[in-house]
Amino acid sequence: MNEVLDWLHHDTAGLLLLCLLAIGLLLFLIIKVKLEPFISLLATGLFLALAAGLNVRVIVGTALKANESVLEKGFGGILGHIAVIIGLGTVLGALLERSGGADVLSQKLLRIFGPKGTPIAMGLVGLIFGIPVFFDIGIFVLAPLVYVAAKRGGKSLVLYALPVLAGLSMTHAFLPPHPGPTAVAGLLQVDMGWLILIGLACGIPAFAVAGILWPMYIAPRVPVAVPDEFLVAEPAEGEVKEPPRLPTVLAVIVLPLILILGATFGTLLLDPKRDLLSVLTFIGNPAVALLIAVLLAYYLLGKRRGMTNTEFSELSSESLKPVGMILLVVGAGAFFGAVISATGVGAALATSLSKAGLPVLLLAYVISCGLRIAQGSATVAIVATGGIVGPLITDAGYSQIQLALIAIAICAGSIILSHVNDGGFWIVAKYFNMTVKQTLQTWTVLETILSLTAFATTALLWAIF
Repeated sequence: MNEVLDWLHHDTAGLLLLCLLAIGLLLFLIIKVKLEPFISLLATGLFLALAAGLNVRVIVGTALKANESVLEKGFGGILGHIAVIIGLGTVLGALLERSGGADVLSQKLLRIFGPKGTPIAMGLVGLIFGIPVFFDIGIFVLAPLVYVAAKRGGKSLVLYALPVLAGLSMTHAFLPPHPGPTAVAGLLQVDMGWLILIGLACGIPAFAVAGILWPMYIAPRVPVAVPDEFLVAEPAEGEVKEPPRLPTVLAVIVLPLILILGATFGTLLLDPKRDLLSVLTFIGNPAVALLIAVLLAYYLLGKRRGMTNTEFSELSSESLKPVGMILLVVGAGAFFGAVISATGVGAALATSLSKAGLPVLLLAYVISCGLRIAQGSATVAIVATGGIVGPLITDAGYSQIQLALIAIAICAGSIILSHVNDGGFWIVAKYFNMTVKQTLQTWTVLETILSLTAFATTALLWAIF
């Protein structure tokens, strides 16, 4: 018995077996037992820690020094990095949604592209509006605009819905302040500016293929009508406040990205002793940049248009309710990763990779794909994969660009092959009047194209950098 335990705790093959057992337990708890991913990740992390022989005091600490435990370090380290970012991003998205910014953006783009270019215009609406707005909220807000565009265009609803979905999915998967990319940036210690740049570099080509070319091909083959009950009557003239101006909406969306990128490039280009770099570093911190954007949005889209402080407080509270479980899932995923590192599983994986010659970029993508397909949640796939891959690259000497590419590869894997175990699959089917077969033909393939194209781009950039 002691020999078996010694093999499991110290031999590379034994540690890898424990890792596989832990992943199997995680999937069993989520898929079969139907436990919340947060609880499943926490239980799996504790199982792996105990099975690998980690000292109990190392796992949970002591009554006097609990803050030195793997449990608290895993949770606290990542949440300290991402909680403020996700919270502020959520409030910013809620302000844009409430103000009617999506309508302003869509109307302008529809005028620019005209009737024939309506699908492209709708895709750009999803792409731009999706930067600060969560995927499901984006669908709720933009679906009525898609119905009107499809009714006027007289073609399959698929032609107008898929571009919007591709834009929303791309931003949700690859760009902060969305939970997945924000979490993986913390897990892999990636500078947020580089993550934005690489996310855009890999995401935009993927959006073009999945959100523009694919809908043009598949829409004629999957006719979907817009039911009359989907169309909402236009409100009376006096019932609607004057919409915000387009430059205001765009400024609020783009400002935090510009500030974050300013800090990233300032670090590369400016003298560290210059006061300007200090200013850029401060306002370009993701939390500070998003706070500035939220305050600006509150004034321009809220206060100046009649929103009271009480209404803003209620809007903020309501929008932040879904964030709690997201943060718990991310924290539990970070704990799982901390256990992998502390038990030596990460080092064992690194040794095996080195011997097999398997690129870490491909490994990150494949693991993320497997977890996504098995249990459905993109966020769980990202944080679990980040926890597994993180220890492999800690001391490998990768540049920030390479770390960002690994992060985006993980994000790309997390959206592949959306099917019936994914909540997003059913939202798409419900809101766009599609059967299960039609949703598989359109949405599932779209997500797979988005994933594969983005990963192909990361592989190309990896070869360059």
